[in-house]
Amino acid sequence: MLTLSKTIFKAYDIRGIVGKTLDSTVALQIGQAFGSAVRAKGEYTVVIGRDGRLSGPELTAALAQGLQMTGIKVIDLGVVATPMVYFGTQVLDAQSGIMVTGSHNPPDYNGFKMVLAGEAIYGETIQALYQAIISKDFAHGAGSYSTHDIGAAYLQRIIGDVKLARPMKIAVDCGNGVAGAFAGDLYRGMGCEVVELFCEVDGNFPNHHPDPAHPENLQDLIRCLQKTDAEIGLAFDGDGDRLGVVTKDGQIIYPDRQLMLFAEDVLTRNPGAEILYDVKCTRHLAPWIAARGGKPLMWKTGHSLVKAKMRETGAPLGGEMSGHVFFKDRWYGFDDGLYAGARLLELMSRVSDPSAVLNALPQSSSTPELQLNLLEGENFALIEKLRNEAQFPGATEIITIDGLRVEYADGFGLARSSNTTPVVVMRFEGESQEALSRIQAAFKRVILAAKPDAVLPF
Repeated sequence: MLTLSKTIFKAYDIRGIVGKTLDSTVALQIGQAFGSAVRAKGEYTVVIGRDGRLSGPELTAALAQGLQMTGIKVIDLGVVATPMVYFGTQVLDAQSGIMVTGSHNPPDYNGFKMVLAGEAIYGETIQALYQAIISKDFAHGAGSYSTHDIGAAYLQRIIGDVKLARPMKIAVDCGNGVAGAFAGDLYRGMGCEVVELFCEVDGNFPNHHPDPAHPENLQDLIRCLQKTDAEIGLAFDGDGDRLGVVTKDGQIIYPDRQLMLFAEDVLTRNPGAEILYDVKCTRHLAPWIAARGGKPLMWKTGHSLVKAKMRETGAPLGGEMSGHVFFKDRWYGFDDGLYAGARLLELMSRVSDPSAVLNALPQSSSTPELQLNLLEGENFALIEKLRNEAQFPGATEIITIDGLRVEYADGFGLARSSNTTPVVVMRFEGESQEALSRIQAAFKRVILAAKPDAVLPF
């Protein structure tokens, strides 16, 4: 039995290392705390599911037991992608759900993504679960447990709505994550011929890490597109809520550029609507949205934060650089990599050369996400110090909604504290390599002034 560690209660979810900070005892207590929170909202039903991780069955069983101890009716969807649990909270008689998933983390990680009474919880609401466990402040009751197969309903909901203008041949890389159990069937159901890579669900992740945000994890997909006559490649993270896209000639279309296409389409049905995107996205996105009659709205990074802001603003579309895309247009407003892939294929089926359309989307010289590794807590302190002290001569605007985003006439630099790990995440973009280097040098100067022993990733 492990003692409960406060460190697993993160900003947007609960996440730990199995056997070190997470086991069935902890999962049972999380079930009791979450079940009590559901009861406090006047609800009695919780949908649960798990990804393909080896620790999933044991943790899910304990979670279900904890929920039932508070009088909750548990509906277990079994092995599903995270968006299928979200879907369950929309179409089953339940507003709350928990997905047991380690997402894109290494095999020994696992965790819980939670929807409470229709809202993805974060921040203080997650900390309140920790406090409930510490004070043993639980509801009591005799719940029930049943299983439900939601796969067919989920696939049919998408296939019934998202229509291809012509058949396509695509390649799909699921990195042995749980999306592999559904991606092939979904896209074949839409009329695609599908070349499947690593679609066998395997919690050891024997081929590559299931995280399409990192270029090294897309190399197998790039090679597949070179060797086959597939037109486009889709890649998914470990739990299926994020999408990666690769063109025929091996170009990676990062999510902020995918969002341009999605925004253009969504604005045809929602003229003048707000389109949300996070602080890590390209500076080309705002003028693109505005030129198509939309209202660009930059917001904080974090899937729960974006979902909350979308509810507040009524925006029909939101997206994050990490690959989370949120469609409220024709869908439910949650992040779903499989669905985003379907919507992309719908658009690409209308053109004869998808790669040409994707490659033509505006782009500058840019870096992927870069990480400055620090000790626990140092990340927040460093960003606070930079906000108070750093000077950026020549900057046109400094945006502080989430860290520090410094805009120049020819690019931007971003440094923000990760809410999940002790790192400062950085991203840079420039109209030229010279601009990119100059902006990076400006950030290097202020970071080393604030923390001389920082080991920078650029």
